[in-house]
Amino acid sequence: MKQDIKVEHPGVEALRMFMRNPAAIAGMAILLVVVLVSVAGPWVYPADPFEMITAPMTPPFTEEAWLGSDQLGRDVLTGLIHGGRATLAVGAIAALLSVTIGVTLGAMAGYYGGRVDAALMRVTEFFQVLPSLLFAMVVVTLFSPSLVTVTLAIGSVSWPSTARLARAEFLKIRGLEFVRAERAIGARHARIIWKVILPNALPPLVVSATLAIGAAILFEAGLSFLGLGDPNQMSWGLMIGSARQYVLSAWWPVVFPGAAIFVTVLAVSLIGDGLNDALNPKLRER
Repeated sequence: MKQDIKVEHPGVEALRMFMRNPAAIAGMAILLVVVLVSVAGPWVYPADPFEMITAPMTPPFTEEAWLGSDQLGRDVLTGLIHGGRATLAVGAIAALLSVTIGVTLGAMAGYYGGRVDAALMRVTEFFQVLPSLLFAMVVVTLFSPSLVTVTLAIGSVSWPSTARLARAEFLKIRGLEFVRAERAIGARHARIIWKVILPNALPPLVVSATLAIGAAILFEAGLSFLGLGDPNQMSWGLMIGSARQYVLSAWWPVVFPGAAIFVTVLAVSLIGDGLNDALNPKLRER
């Protein structure tokens, strides 16, 4: 009798391997808590993060302010809850913009090759050697600091590594038999790029997109630390930047938002490592 051999879908197998990774699950749980607190926290705890509620530099673990107050008497806990939304939004949207630009340019370069590849790679190299922080500072300064300009600045300087990765994947896949078969039946270039090659190049790009979120969060914190964050929108980076000069006399307005950034970026990195292991066929075989 013939036995039916069940072939598992690669996505199901990757999900199973991801769920077996304790570090990735821990990262997912931490990120989920951070997102829930940042999204639902302002409704559960509807206080104004810019309101001065107590004496400046009130130490933490007091009745007036559980995590203390900053140099203006603002509640650090309220700032953490309300600031997470802006920080996560900048990280996610800037990463999406960065990945979109990088994948588009990398896909075009890898698929068409020749002069198109040479021209797009020269543009990529120009942005790669450009001091990204300095360029972002110039963009934010020219168009005034706001969440929109900070997000656009981060996304516009963070895409070269994704573009190179996408180009390498398209160069590797474009010569395979199933791609040649699509060309033979007269498929359009747009279909081959976005519906044939891109789905097969997604695994490393998904990992790159995940890690780009953490990088964007750190980038936003760096700009805010330099005083280039949106002064009208509370964020973890703004909290650190506004209290940086008082850190020797009062550590809590800097340490608590810094710890929130550290934990969030660590969680994203753990998820990225887990996705890398789960989406890598060679690691799945092991």
